[in-house]
Amino acid sequence: MEHIRRNKIADLLKSKNFGSEVLVKGWVRSKRGNKNINFIALNDGSAIHTIQVVAEVANFPEEVLKLVTTGSCIAVKGTLVESMGQGQSVEIQAGHIEVFGTADPETYPLQKKGHSLEFLREIAHLRPRTNTFGAVLRIRHAMAFAIHKYFNDQGFYYIHAPIITGSDAEGAGAMFRVTTLDDKNPPVLPDGHVDYSQDFFGKETKLTVSGQLEAELGAMALGLVYTFGPTFRAENSNTPRHLAEFWMIEPEMAFYDIHDDMDLAEDFLKYLIRYALENCHDDLEFLDKMYDNELIARLNEVVADKFVRLTYTEAVEILIASGQSWEFPVDWGTDLQAEHERYIVEKHFGKPVILTGYPKDIKAFYMKMNEDGKTVRAMDVLFPKIGEIIGGSQREENLDALLKRIHEMNIPEKDVWWYLDTRKFGTAPHAGFGLGFERLILFVTGMSNIRDVIPFPRTPKNAEF
Repeated sequence: MEHIRRNKIADLLKSKNFGSEVLVKGWVRSKRGNKNINFIALNDGSAIHTIQVVAEVANFPEEVLKLVTTGSCIAVKGTLVESMGQGQSVEIQAGHIEVFGTADPETYPLQKKGHSLEFLREIAHLRPRTNTFGAVLRIRHAMAFAIHKYFNDQGFYYIHAPIITGSDAEGAGAMFRVTTLDDKNPPVLPDGHVDYSQDFFGKETKLTVSGQLEAELGAMALGLVYTFGPTFRAENSNTPRHLAEFWMIEPEMAFYDIHDDMDLAEDFLKYLIRYALENCHDDLEFLDKMYDNELIARLNEVVADKFVRLTYTEAVEILIASGQSWEFPVDWGTDLQAEHERYIVEKHFGKPVILTGYPKDIKAFYMKMNEDGKTVRAMDVLFPKIGEIIGGSQREENLDALLKRIHEMNIPEKDVWWYLDTRKFGTAPHAGFGLGFERLILFVTGMSNIRDVIPFPRTPKNAEF
């Protein structure tokens, strides 16, 4: 096959350049026909749609067409023509077919349509070839691009937070250890503890649960920064909402208070959803049709509605007065669960909600205290079908107040000395939040399990590939 530039199927489907010579390369989704003519549905990942290749049997060696089966990879050179059939406006009259890779119909796992999502999780190395996961991954890419574009356009700087850390940002303790010590015979101190001074970094290190603390350091110099990278939680949570490895977007803003923080979070989310509606229409239409026929309507509603803002205390009063029976009883001081958050959003208000003024005892040490001494300037953005999608706060910039909280929560000063330095030297009011990337993709795609919105899910007892 002589060398000409490959055409993307997404471009050809919009083309009116009939009669032109084209070259497409991709994977066969299906082949049908008779002894005279074959119709090959070809997809190259550039769009959810396939392009139809029409191959007249007499024009091709029998051994070539025999290798063109579902899953095989081929190149087709031919002529772009207007399609007479329904469902597509263009098709390719094949002049030459080259088979790059075969797929045995007896063993190719995606030979048939209609596989369950559970089955596809077992073959995560092949599932991007399905319509569903092609759509999800294209939307995931679009959202990642939109995140960087939004912050760049708003004057933020992208900070790369470390993946390996010596601190526990959340105080959660559920962290993966990073070590080069001999796992069978590590060096031990006289008191029986492992001697991490002999480890690679000279101290105990773990995979990060958050880039927030490092982002705060950047904000204290550059003003507006954000991190966007992988984070890790070693929680044994085998649920549709939890991953052991996931991605977080964490902006930090010098001179922002809690109200500025909420304004940014709302504008940011609306921008992202608007971007998906404008740039991922075909993929969203497919997911709306196949998985959640309220998806596009819900996305439009979130963009159109102003988010409700109310305090945690008001939310608890609503929940208690609702008369609902809860799996997790609710009272002032308890951490709200997904069932509570979704009731507030879906049943009571029917739109996204931003909750503020959480009890200090259920929030992290770095959140600024309110004047009442009981609550902190935290804010959680709650979405329909998801619950919490963003969590953030105004940070405590006062050194004495921060030290008091650290001591109350038994956090050793030596572990956060560098963080305390930013309050000693030129401290400034600042705020920030974290958006779980996979939670965002769950909402935008309408998928129901977080394992289906990340290419290769890492969960308890599952780390294939």
